[in-house]
Amino acid sequence: MKQHFIIKNNQKHLLLFFAGWGMDETPFLQIRPTDKDWLICYDYRSLEFDAIILQEYSEITLIAWSMGVWAASQIMKQYPSLPLSQSIAINGTPYPIHETKGITPAIFEGTLQGLNEQSLQKFQRRMCGSTAGYKTFQTVAPQRSIEELKEELAAIQKQYLSLPPSDFAWQKAIIGKNDHIFLPDSQWLAWRNKVDSLEYTEAAHYQQELFDNVIMRIN
Repeated sequence: MKQHFIIKNNQKHLLLFFAGWGMDETPFLQIRPTDKDWLICYDYRSLEFDAIILQEYSEITLIAWSMGVWAASQIMKQYPSLPLSQSIAINGTPYPIHETKGITPAIFEGTLQGLNEQSLQKFQRRMCGSTAGYKTFQTVAPQRSIEELKEELAAIQKQYLSLPPSDFAWQKAIIGKNDHIFLPDSQWLAWRNKVDSLEYTEAAHYQQELFDNVIMRIN
C-alpha cells in the first residue's frame, strides 16, 4: 500500500483517506483542507500499513471511498488505540465482492478478466456518471498502468476471499443515489443497522464535489 501526504504541516488533526481501486493521489490533490494534515492511501496489492507515521496525531478523521472502505476496515481493526474522532465511508462497503452487499462476483470477475485500456475507460465513465464528469476526471486521472491495476484487482480478490470479515465499526456511511459501481441498494443492505448515520446524496460513484463537501466540512 502507498501512503502519501498531500498536506503535511505538522498539524495535530489528520485526515486519513483510503481511496478506491486504481487510484493514486492525483485526483485528490486539489482538495486542500485547512488546519489539518491530509494523507491518502491507495494501491491495495498489499495491505501493509505503516502506523508509525500516525503517532504524532492527537485526532484522526478516517474517510474511505469505494474499495478503500474494505481496505480501511481490514487495517483499522488492527489499531484500536488510534485517536479516531470520526469514520466516514463513501460509496463503498466492507464487502467488495458480494452478491447483495457489494459488487457481484460475476461483475468483479468480468472486470478483472477483461481489463484493458478500453474497458478501463468504460469503467471510469460509469464511475463518473456522466460525460462531463468523465471529461473532468480525465484531467486528473491516476498515472498507473493497466498491468498494475490488474494486479491490484486480483490482489483485492485474493485478500478478500482469504481474510476474515472485519468487525471495525463505521460511524457514518454516505450512499450516492447515482452510483453505478457500488449500487445504492447494495450499500443500504451492507450498512443498515451498522452505522450511527446513513446519508443519501445525488452523487455518482466518483464526484469531485462530493469529496469536497465531505472533507471541507469536517471540523
